[in-house]
Amino acid sequence: MEQIQDTLNYFMKKGFLLDRELLDFFNKLDNKKVSEDILNRISVLSKTRIITKAMLAVHFGEVKTLFLDISPDKKTIVDGFLQAFYAQNVVIAESPGLEIKKKQILVPNVKILSSNIIPYRKITVEDFIMHFKNRYNFLKDILKTRESLKSLVSINKIGNSGEVSVIGLVVAKRMTKNKNLMLEIEDLTGRVSAIINQTKPELFEKAKEILLDDVIGLRCIGSREILFVNDIVFAESTLPEKKKCNEEVYAIFTSDMHIGSKHFLKENFERFIGWLNGEGCDEITREKISKIKYMFIVGDNVDGVGVNPGQEERLLVKDIREQYKLLAGYLERVPKRITMIMCPGQHDAVRVPEPQPPMDAEFAEPLLKIDNLILVSNPAFVEIGCNDLGGGFKVLMYHGASFHDWIDEVENLRMSKANLNPAKVVKYILRHRHLSPTHSRNTYVPGEKEDTMVVKEAPDIVATGDMHRSDIDVYNNTLIICSSCWQSITPFEEKVGNIPDPCKVPILNLKTREIKILDFS
Repeated sequence: MEQIQDTLNYFMKKGFLLDRELLDFFNKLDNKKVSEDILNRISVLSKTRIITKAMLAVHFGEVKTLFLDISPDKKTIVDGFLQAFYAQNVVIAESPGLEIKKKQILVPNVKILSSNIIPYRKITVEDFIMHFKNRYNFLKDILKTRESLKSLVSINKIGNSGEVSVIGLVVAKRMTKNKNLMLEIEDLTGRVSAIINQTKPELFEKAKEILLDDVIGLRCIGSREILFVNDIVFAESTLPEKKKCNEEVYAIFTSDMHIGSKHFLKENFERFIGWLNGEGCDEITREKISKIKYMFIVGDNVDGVGVNPGQEERLLVKDIREQYKLLAGYLERVPKRITMIMCPGQHDAVRVPEPQPPMDAEFAEPLLKIDNLILVSNPAFVEIGCNDLGGGFKVLMYHGASFHDWIDEVENLRMSKANLNPAKVVKYILRHRHLSPTHSRNTYVPGEKEDTMVVKEAPDIVATGDMHRSDIDVYNNTLIICSSCWQSITPFEEKVGNIPDPCKVPILNLKTREIKILDFS
């Protein structure tokens, strides 16, 4: 009884009030992270903090993937709880006459490591302060391990002269009248100015990629009054080795279908779906197709409504719910052996500020009925090919709304036309370990406990979309896969300089790491 009271008090402090059955379940589950994620998700969907077992039944399709994070010894508790749902023949209130059917929620060899769900709440200045503190502290802990940062001190402990290293968040960046670059950085103890001299061309070139609100390390000489920089150290995402799977299994990557647009390449996409089912293929190809186990769909799944000026004139389907019905019709034809993992993008029916939550029943209900489809946030961190011993491929999914900001801000990306080779942008993201560092450049919601846009763990694969061009590269053993699209060029893309390369689908052999681009154009 005392343990149940402790569980009740814990969730009351988090702002949730639970009914007895749900309280008993979470108490037995004994996993506060999973329980809190489930409650946050239901709270976002139902707009209330009073959560009942019946509400979990109503929104079960949207929260089922959160159960993937439980330990194997707790699965019997979940199974028993779900069987009680089905025995009671519960009816989904929002869809009269539709009974809940038992689904396989513990998808084999797939684990959702992070699918960020930030509940609706009043956001204050303190939330943003904590957001940047969390970012600074996390990246500082990484940078502290770098051997090149010798004599590391906090800013308020800088002496009058000598060699010193500091870690700080960049709050200002400008060119001096002598054409040197001056930074102002701060940590939790104070601020200091640092100069990168143009007479050090390699260092000066490196400094050009520093963005506002970056957390960086600097090796300098100087005093508390001003520092002169000898080296710049970024947090750098690095893997010790390239991971491989023991068996021949394939993963495919796609994005930017823009279902509902007049520019949607319907015939090409239907050819792709047919290919997944082995239509028109020889025996060797069918054998290869049979080994495809994973399909990543990285945002802008429908074209949406009112996303940009004049869009309505370019829509074939002007009801967003109908757009999702069409999308579901295609995805239902994907063979059930393939687990699809889908995140939203700017065109999807979720909030634009990142992290974007997974699509839900309000607009995308048909997607929730597809057993082999997992809906995650944008960004999300997913592990595939894993088993009870771990060792799977960790995939960072990010649609890519910040890519244009990186290209605008970093001269090297701008001059090399990185919009045609988006993997170049991902390299900078991995070097800085942040998807979108600069405040106000890309709209976001500050997290309660962490900066959700930090690349917390080095991924084996980064899967992105948005730029409508396929591109492949490797950075510090991380494989970068930028997906193509299923939409011909639009007037808006012409305006912003995007040149799509549609109907290309990367396919990755997880055993050999061989990757090919399938062309359905």
